[in-house]
Amino acid sequence: MADSFVTQKKTPTFAARMDTLSRFKISLADLPADGYTCSWHLDDTFFAALDEQLIRQGCLDATLRVNRKSGHFELLFHVEGEVSVPCDRCLEPMSQPVSAEDTIEVHLGERFDDDGEIITVPETDAQINVAWNLYETIALAIPIYHVHPDGQCPEEVSQFFTSPSDDTSGNAPADARWEALRSLLDDKH
Repeated sequence: MADSFVTQKKTPTFAARMDTLSRFKISLADLPADGYTCSWHLDDTFFAALDEQLIRQGCLDATLRVNRKSGHFELLFHVEGEVSVPCDRCLEPMSQPVSAEDTIEVHLGERFDDDGEIITVPETDAQINVAWNLYETIALAIPIYHVHPDGQCPEEVSQFFTSPSDDTSGNAPADARWEALRSLLDDKH
């Protein structure tokens, strides 16, 4: 019996992913009164650790500014760079520039809660891991519809993008159903 020689990309173990993401943990209890700023370079390792489908590769620089406010903390995210996402037309990877900012309010409380706008972390722990917040900031900056510029999709796929209306020679046969609809519009005018 022949052995299978299928090569699979190794997925990092859970422990390895958590170790990679531990550098995004911010201790709110130890913050200086004038705030705290930190920066990261986000690459493929970051996206592999999160194991999400939309973004698998990227090269970005992220900055987080944490400000102490009365009764809460303000987290200001800034992300700049490029990610690789699948083209919505041909499904081939394409480079998508990303420039995004986001602000999140963090409160200390009894238990963890995240309603999307305000995050509450336990006072006993007073730590927050911002890896997921960085990913969300990046993902929300990607346009809903992302495609290669015209002519950059592979030719074997792009041949299916043309439609009869793209025929500029005027030799395309008219579909009788469309002609009937156009005559209805013409009758109203």
